[in-house]
Amino acid sequence: MRVDATTYADATTRILGWAQAAAGGYVCAANVHMCMEAYDRSHFRSVVNAARLVTPDGMPLVLMLRRMGIAGQPRVYGPDLTLHVLAAAAATGLRVGFYGGSESTLASLLTIYAARFPGLVIAYAYSPPFRPLTVEEDRQVVADINGSDVQVLFVGLGCPKQEMWCADHAAVLPCIQVAVGAAFAFHAGEVAHCPPWLQRLSLEWLYRLCAEPRRLWRRYVWNNPRFMLLAGWQLLTRRGTGGPGQG
Repeated sequence: MRVDATTYADATTRILGWAQAAAGGYVCAANVHMCMEAYDRSHFRSVVNAARLVTPDGMPLVLMLRRMGIAGQPRVYGPDLTLHVLAAAAATGLRVGFYGGSESTLASLLTIYAARFPGLVIAYAYSPPFRPLTVEEDRQVVADINGSDVQVLFVGLGCPKQEMWCADHAAVLPCIQVAVGAAFAFHAGEVAHCPPWLQRLSLEWLYRLCAEPRRLWRRYVWNNPRFMLLAGWQLLTRRGTGGPGQG
C-alpha cells in the first residue's frame, strides 16, 4: 500500500489546490488498521492507492517511512490535518462540507468549528443513516453536495467504509474529499484524545483499546502483530527512498 511523504503544510496546500481547481479525488489518512485492510483486500488496496494523497496518520507508518530513508518524516494525523485545512479554508473563503457522524455529533461539530474558525463557510452537512443508502437516496446526496458548491468535503464514516465511499463518488463529485476517520468524534468531544507522549511512543492504539475495548480489541489483536512482522520483513528485504509526495 502506498503511503506518501508529506507534512501538514504540504498536504494542506495540495488539498486547497485541488479544491480550487475542482479536480475531485480523495485523500486518505493511513494507519495500521488501513494498512492491514489493504493487505487483506486487494480491492481496498486499489482504492487507497488511487487516492490523490495518502498521509502517514499512524506513528508506526511514520517510523516505517523514516526507516525507509525519509528522514524527519512527521505524523500527518487526520484530526489535526482537518484543523489545518479548516483554518486555510476560512482564510481563503473555500466552502467546506461534512458527511458522516451522528446528528448530535454533527450539530456539536458545526458549532465548535464555527466558533474556532471565524469566516468558515460551512455549505453542507449530513448524517447518513447507519445502513446502505438506496440508489435514490445516494443520488439525492450527490445532488445536494454538488448543489451546495462544496469545495472540500470531510468524510467521517470509519475505515474502510469512508475510503470506499470516497472512491465510489469520486467520479460524480468535483470537490476534494478528505477521509478523516474519528476526527468528527474527537473534535465534538465524544472521544478523548490520546496524550501526546503516548502518541510519540506509538502507543495510541493501547490508549484507544483501553477506552473502547469491546469495539477495538479484535482489530488490534489481529492487525498489530501482523503489521509488526510484515513491516520487519519489508525492512529486512528492501529499502526505499523518497521526498515529499513519494512513499
